[in-house]
Amino acid sequence: MEVHSTLGNGFQEVIYQRCLAFELTNRGLNFHREFEMDIYYKSTHVGKRRADFLIEGSILLEIKALIQLEDAHLAQAMNYLEAYKLPIGLLINFGSKSLQYKRIHNNKINQVNP
Repeated sequence: MEVHSTLGNGFQEVIYQRCLAFELTNRGLNFHREFEMDIYYKSTHVGKRRADFLIEGSILLEIKALIQLEDAHLAQAMNYLEAYKLPIGLLINFGSKSLQYKRIHNNKINQVNP
């Protein structure tokens, strides 16, 4: 990815967020940075959470700047997809020497079979 190949690893997450916003804008993509959404538990509002990016109104992008992604980070991104009722997301880690990324799917959304 352009941002990781240009900056490398070692910066704070906010730096990568700003660079990604720059690249998304340059590519003409519609996005919201630090998109805040309500979280519900059994129809009761229990709080708010901010996703790093919501792209084109349907793709969650969660970024990290860690040495290594762990299962807890994947679980967090999966929980966001379910809470926001989004079909697909991407978890990207800029902190390792090689860019790490995982495509994630919300299995709770009914898929239409062709």
